[in-house]
Amino acid sequence: MRNFKMAATVVLFGLLTAFGVKNAVSGYQIGDMATDFKLKNVDSKMVSMADYKDAKGFIVIFTCNHCPYAVAYEDRIIALDKKYKKLGYPVIAINPNNPEVQPQDSFELMQVRAKEKKFTFPYLFDEGQHIYPQYGATKTPHVYVLQKTKAGNEVKYIGAIDDNHSDEKAVKTKYVEAAVDALLKNQEVATKTTKAIGCSIKA
Repeated sequence: MRNFKMAATVVLFGLLTAFGVKNAVSGYQIGDMATDFKLKNVDSKMVSMADYKDAKGFIVIFTCNHCPYAVAYEDRIIALDKKYKKLGYPVIAINPNNPEVQPQDSFELMQVRAKEKKFTFPYLFDEGQHIYPQYGATKTPHVYVLQKTKAGNEVKYIGAIDDNHSDEKAVKTKYVEAAVDALLKNQEVATKTTKAIGCSIKA
């Protein structure tokens, strides 16, 4: 029976891979093309990457209300958006958590938090939790820097915002800034992946 289950799992994974659904299982890797989404923003309007006609790429950040790591990064996320939106790389924040598991991450409380912090970027609700598994996000915050190409939105960086979540003044390496700066100069991203540090996504 056990061997049958293992064989069935292998067959299922093979079928998913054959039909191009591998990334829904394992998450995106560097060089993959990220599928667009259409999610509800805190203003109740639907937002997708396709809405950003003039964007050169995106800083997609899975984050939430309750996680102390996410809260510690809020001001830095706002700063990223203010710096790079005008250069063609806006921030799009997505709350991946299930509010039935973590009530502090409900859509209504997302609206409250966005207003309190004066978020300059969309704060989208992954209702039904369909998007974060495609990306392979496991933490809040978890960042994906995408570059818009003729083939699609190519994943160029995955991981943490910087190397010190607890003390912004002690940050030595700003991973996201370095990645976007390189892309703006048509250069290769030096550090393509880092370990995302934060709270586990509540499914």
